[in-house]
Amino acid sequence: MSLREYKRKRDFKKTAEPRGKREARKGKNIRRFVIQKHEASHLHYDFRLELDGTLKSWAVPKGIPFKKGEKRLAVHVEDHPVSYIDFEGPIPKGEYGGGTVMVWDAGTYEPQSKAPLKELAGGKLHLTLTGKKLKGEWYLVRLRDEKQWLLIRGGDDMKPVSKRMDDTSAASGRNMKQLAKAEPWSSDRKKKTTTTKKTARKAASPQPKDRTAALKQFVEPMKAKAVTTAPTDDGWIYEIKFDGFRSLAINHSKSIALLSRTEKDMTAKFPEVTEALEKLKLPDCILDGEIVALDEKGRTSFQMLQAYELHQEQPPLCYYVFDLLRLKGKDLTDLPLLKRKEVLRRLFKDNDIIRYSASLEGEAETLLKHAKKLGLEGLIGKRKDSEYEVGKRSGQWIKLKLNHEQEVVIGGYTKPSGSRMHFGALIVGVYVDDEFQCVGKVGTGFDSRSLRELHGQFKPLIQKKCPFANLPAESSGRWGQGITTSEMKNCTWLKPKLVCQVKFTEWTRDQRLRHPVFIGMREDKPAREVKRERITSA
Repeated sequence: MSLREYKRKRDFKKTAEPRGKREARKGKNIRRFVIQKHEASHLHYDFRLELDGTLKSWAVPKGIPFKKGEKRLAVHVEDHPVSYIDFEGPIPKGEYGGGTVMVWDAGTYEPQSKAPLKELAGGKLHLTLTGKKLKGEWYLVRLRDEKQWLLIRGGDDMKPVSKRMDDTSAASGRNMKQLAKAEPWSSDRKKKTTTTKKTARKAASPQPKDRTAALKQFVEPMKAKAVTTAPTDDGWIYEIKFDGFRSLAINHSKSIALLSRTEKDMTAKFPEVTEALEKLKLPDCILDGEIVALDEKGRTSFQMLQAYELHQEQPPLCYYVFDLLRLKGKDLTDLPLLKRKEVLRRLFKDNDIIRYSASLEGEAETLLKHAKKLGLEGLIGKRKDSEYEVGKRSGQWIKLKLNHEQEVVIGGYTKPSGSRMHFGALIVGVYVDDEFQCVGKVGTGFDSRSLRELHGQFKPLIQKKCPFANLPAESSGRWGQGITTSEMKNCTWLKPKLVCQVKFTEWTRDQRLRHPVFIGMREDKPAREVKRERITSA
């Protein structure tokens, strides 16, 4: 099917949809998909696969099936241009498909056949989706009528997407109501257009101009130094050590941006936090805090936060704010900590999501005992008179951890055995100076879904060369964490790009992790910055 029918139905002087053309696939091993929620005369979901230079498209009136064997009617419609893959925003009323379009989900797909175009022509396509919301297998099966197909869930059941996520764009984090009011989207077009055309096609971008300005206000957060014992003098305050994502909230020109400690934009990832901050109507400011997910006992849980990111769970989120760096254009980093916290406490009233992180009363050792009973991760200690030292780990802030945890970089994996699918254990390492060194294998902490999803992330990173400078090892070692020459034959090596977090019992004498357990992925940490966390006395 060519794009002739797509172009015939649209007046590109009125609609901001891309005119488009047939395009060659950009990456050999990358096939993209998009599902666009389309509120036109009737609400439906447009299921599109990048194939043969266009987007093969089906309209699914009743939405995506989640239960194994569940079937939904999918009406085959005209091919769309590949540039339509990130279109969202309003289509003018009176035009074909007039209404609001949202990028409901997007990602990559893997056909189970080596000839997907031929399989599609035969009326049956089996594929695996790896999107922000959808994971797993689906089938497209043609019925007698050429345009009538069925979209069928294969593999395991998937937990249905929540109402909140159903109304949240995978591209911009906005809901249908917000997108309906947005300016029309635009793709990269030639500049030879009239002024009217340019105005009509301004982007309904996930990063409006005022937020772009907010992103430029980034300040690298101050860091805490790991210690084994608490200081004995009374010049310190203590706060709960949260188990989540460190985030700066930048309010600039009435727009909010959430940035990770490595300057990654997390605004669209956590729309509830963004909206809760907007409701506070704060003046221009920069807040420092931590985004966390809460378990059923109200404790922060990094695993629940990971489940939220993967759209597996919908735990309550909180943003605990513990510092104030700037207010109404004035830099506050040279003020003593207690003064900054005093100004911060007066700045807003807590709501369900945005909470002030108060200091705890009592001595560090007593507080640690209480923290242990409550199942908390530990404490953060801060000198009362400490300035905010941008990007530094000076020892003015310390962390007292109750559990041994470490960020590690994934450099490979072993073959699965028994009933295990996808891979056996992760082979992980840290950087020692400029050398990437193996610190062991992580084989526990996974479920079937995390095994499958991680394996999907590994595929584009596979390489022939072992990335570790200290392999092969002479022996497997007492705890089996060494990898010998013969064992390396059963390993698949990866470019060291992905960072994960593990918990473990101790470091061995040969600098390996003992009994490591996988906790979750850390997208907020660059691989090259992952080093062994050295713990010292305060």
